[in-house]
Amino acid sequence: MSGTADNVKGNIKETAGAVTGDKDLENEGKADQVVGKLKDAVSDVKDAAEGAIDKVRGK
Repeated sequence: MSGTADNVKGNIKETAGAVTGDKDLENEGKADQVVGKLKDAVSDVKDAAEGAIDKVRGK
C-alpha cells in the first residue's frame, strides 16, 4: 500500500474512532498515518538517491 493510501486509511479510522468514541480505532488511525508519512519519506529519499546516481553517471 502506498504512503498516500495509508494516510487516507488512517484518517478515516481516526475520524471513525473519534466519532464513535473508540480510542483504539482512533489510535490505530493515527498509527496508519505515521506509517504513510514514513513510506512517503522513504520514497522521497530513494528518488533523490536515484537522481543523484543518475547525475553522477551522466544520465
